[in-house]
Amino acid sequence: MVSLPKLTTDNMALPTIFDKEVTAELIRRINSLSPGTQPQWGKMNVAQMLAHCNVTYEMAYENKHPKPNFLMRQVLKAFVKQMVVSETPYKRNVRTAPAFIVSDERDFEQEKNRLIQYLNKTVELGENHFDRRESLSFGKLTIAEWNNMFYKHLDHHLTQFGV
Repeated sequence: MVSLPKLTTDNMALPTIFDKEVTAELIRRINSLSPGTQPQWGKMNVAQMLAHCNVTYEMAYENKHPKPNFLMRQVLKAFVKQMVVSETPYKRNVRTAPAFIVSDERDFEQEKNRLIQYLNKTVELGENHFDRRESLSFGKLTIAEWNNMFYKHLDHHLTQFGV
């Protein structure tokens, strides 16, 4: 059996969300948003987008979302996981999972503050906390996969809103 190298933040192509400076830059981008910031594409307003981004962290830190059943987890692993955890950027207007759909109105400041708290928690816990940690939908992930999932999704939506 061939032993694959352990993926750590030392060999990641995307910026690492576990780095304080990278997270500080993400927080700076979040803080540059206002309740009136308009999307460059898509249907969500800025408060809905922040709530949508919070779902990723809710799934990692809170017992708020139900775990998909066995069959659904197999489907997610086979058809969705690679798109979510790879370094390949998301395309504009790509469909999202039902748990991530935010169609009701949200409080901008509350969602912004929650997202910043989640980012700070991620940095505080550090990359080793996520090494082979189980995700709700995809099973055990490497540090690089967690990083890609966290960073890529947030960067995609901040870019959507021009920051």
